[in-house]
Amino acid sequence: MKTIKFALRTLFRSPFVTIVAIFSLALGIGANAAIFSIFNQMLLSQLPVPEPDRLVYFSSPGPKQGSTSCNQAGDCEDVFSYPMFRDLQKMHTVFTDVAAHVLFGANLAFEGQTVSGEGMLVSGSYFPVLGVRPAIGRLLTPQDDQKVGESAVVVLSHDYWTSRFGQRGDVINQTMIVNGQTLTIVGVAPPRFQGTTLGAQPDVFVPITLRGQMQRGFDGMFHNRRAYWAYLFARLRPGVTRDQAQLAMSGIYRGIINDVEASLQRGWSDQRLQEFRARPLLLLPGDQGQSSVRNDVGTPLKMLLGVTALVLIIACANIANLLLARAARRSGEMAVRLSIGANRRQLIRQLLTESLVLAALGGVAGLLVAKWTLHLIASILPEQATSTFRIELDSTVLVFAAVLTIGTGLLFGLFPALHSTRPDLLTTLKGQSGQPSGAKAAARFRTSLAIFQIAISMTLLIAAGLFVKSLANVSRVDLGLKTENIVMFAVSPELNGDSQERSQQLFARMEETFGALPGVTGVTAGVVPVVGGSNWGTSVSVQGFQRGPDIDSNSRFNMIGPDYFKTLGIPLLAGREFTSRDILNGPQVAIVNETFVKKFNLGTDAVGKMMSDEGDTLDTQIIGVVKDAKYSEVKAAVPPLFFVPYKQTSRVSGITFYVKTAADPQQLVSQVPRVMRELDPNLPVEDLRTLDQQVQQNVFMDRFIGIMATSFAVLATLLAAVGLYGVLAYTVAQRTREIGLRMALGAAPARVRMMILRQVGLMTIIGGVVGVLGAFWIAQAAEGILFQMQGRDPVVFVAAVLTLTVVALAAGLIPAHRASKVDPMTALRYE
Repeated sequence: MKTIKFALRTLFRSPFVTIVAIFSLALGIGANAAIFSIFNQMLLSQLPVPEPDRLVYFSSPGPKQGSTSCNQAGDCEDVFSYPMFRDLQKMHTVFTDVAAHVLFGANLAFEGQTVSGEGMLVSGSYFPVLGVRPAIGRLLTPQDDQKVGESAVVVLSHDYWTSRFGQRGDVINQTMIVNGQTLTIVGVAPPRFQGTTLGAQPDVFVPITLRGQMQRGFDGMFHNRRAYWAYLFARLRPGVTRDQAQLAMSGIYRGIINDVEASLQRGWSDQRLQEFRARPLLLLPGDQGQSSVRNDVGTPLKMLLGVTALVLIIACANIANLLLARAARRSGEMAVRLSIGANRRQLIRQLLTESLVLAALGGVAGLLVAKWTLHLIASILPEQATSTFRIELDSTVLVFAAVLTIGTGLLFGLFPALHSTRPDLLTTLKGQSGQPSGAKAAARFRTSLAIFQIAISMTLLIAAGLFVKSLANVSRVDLGLKTENIVMFAVSPELNGDSQERSQQLFARMEETFGALPGVTGVTAGVVPVVGGSNWGTSVSVQGFQRGPDIDSNSRFNMIGPDYFKTLGIPLLAGREFTSRDILNGPQVAIVNETFVKKFNLGTDAVGKMMSDEGDTLDTQIIGVVKDAKYSEVKAAVPPLFFVPYKQTSRVSGITFYVKTAADPQQLVSQVPRVMRELDPNLPVEDLRTLDQQVQQNVFMDRFIGIMATSFAVLATLLAAVGLYGVLAYTVAQRTREIGLRMALGAAPARVRMMILRQVGLMTIIGGVVGVLGAFWIAQAAEGILFQMQGRDPVVFVAAVLTLTVVALAAGLIPAHRASKVDPMTALRYE
């Protein structure tokens, strides 16, 4: 304790140096702790269940026919048919059980209030396989999914129970309405359990056998072996390894594929059918659940964590230089202590204690910086993205910050401690011209640190430049449509139990009501939201296009309302738009985009040709061709795409409206909920935003990486500039007598300035070359997430070199100017 008190007194004898060091450490440790918090939650954390390492999830890559429905729970290779799930569940011998799950959109009504949320359909084995216990009541069991359409029960998530019911215990056995179906609440899931899909926060858990009631028109999918929609996972029996289970289940799966399902495939070549028969069943680690989000964010988060680590290293280098400078001033004190019998080990321990105390103060301040950084990140990301992680510093992050603090304390404190306690007492006590023994070694070390900082800064500046240019490329993408002054929102009346006829009537009233609002210049709707990340596709038959085995005949599609292209500013190249006369009993019509025309060889006379998206009967006439416009992703190529009127289909359960206004779109945003309450007070509004915001959310990861990388690169460069300035200033102070002697012998001030700037130039060149070499490696790793550019972009490299050169020269100008003003007589009497 005495050692710590002495360390505190010593540190605050130089308050400016100490505060600068604490501030630098706080920035470095705080940035690392914040990024690690997200990194840990997204990439490292396991499911909050007993023995998560015993869980495995299923995947089966390879060709398959029929319909496929997949979401953020995993790739489309990871979904299975419901009959296959039941077969595997009955025939396994290596698991405690097999479970299935799938996410669904939910309208949740209780005591007359309806809100939009998310639900998860789960098998009765879901909770038993995970081994979790309810907060109150009970969880779903195998008895709850014995028959399709039965067991009208629901389990609430703990978060939903807290926010909607205030943790009331009397909710058990009460009823609530989920997607128009009355269900009995039987229990509440445990705290912090949010299902098994990262990025999803289900409010309710419903038996999987109720999917037909939750999503209308789905009943037939329970018996269809070519409808792939269920995600599967299992828990290994005690003593069974994943490899053993893989071997056992592969035989069972291969038997079902070859004996039952191969005969159901139609229109494939022998080779394609053989590939289907050879499809493997893979058992993959399930300790983190199932999610495609980890694949999307893995590389960016790893790179950002590496960037923040480099920023911290620069901060440590600065502090090491400060401590070396202070050690030089204390060299006499250390020599006296050693000469009167002090143990060198004791002195090193004292100096390391000072370093660790300094690091601890920086670490505590760093926790505040980490909290602020997390809130800053949350303000940059869309709400959907921030829901995947918690803005908190949990115990894991605190341990990480503590280890980081201790490590940095040792990192920047060890060399100064060893150097300042060297045993050469005589030279130090004599103080030969202010140049005690070891000063050259310390100077080389300080110079090496400054060069190292320059190298890291160069690497980070190039990385930031790559991401910024990539983001600029994204922002310049031609969307093919006009996003200005358009407000979009979704409604799902069928999730409230409304019939298709009633839903269509509501849509018509919405078009009329919103079209009559002051300033509104256009209203339209579409089932697949513009650049919303959703993809709807199907195989098509087109007049003049020869279909056959292994020939790609797939196209994306959307169901839209009248004036869709006019409202969104998509040019019509030929034919006409849909009108209010294109209804269910009228002639079937479609509009196609340019890419569709090219893929299916429609030529210049596409209008008037026939097509179909169901079977080989060509029953739909193409009445228009529109210019290509982005469909699902801003960064993705425009796919072949056809549009049909939503009024000609009975498959619309939810739809997105687009309202164009001549006024401020934010005013319209505030009006939408009020107008919808007047039209249907029990229908919640979903995803209300402007179309500009929708586009920004679609590329949020690019914006996030660009902003974070640039911020950290600028911080690193400033820290490096401070470090370079410190080294040069200290060098000038150490060479004061030499400089005075040079000037006394006739050296001009300009020559002295050039001498110092030459030192700056040499350090910058060496550090810059090392930094560029490091940037080549980062550029290669980043190419996968850069948009429309190569990692080794010469413009970015040149710009980074010029920027760092200017910063380095600016850092050297003050010491150079100060050196040129040295008075020879004063310098000769220096020290």
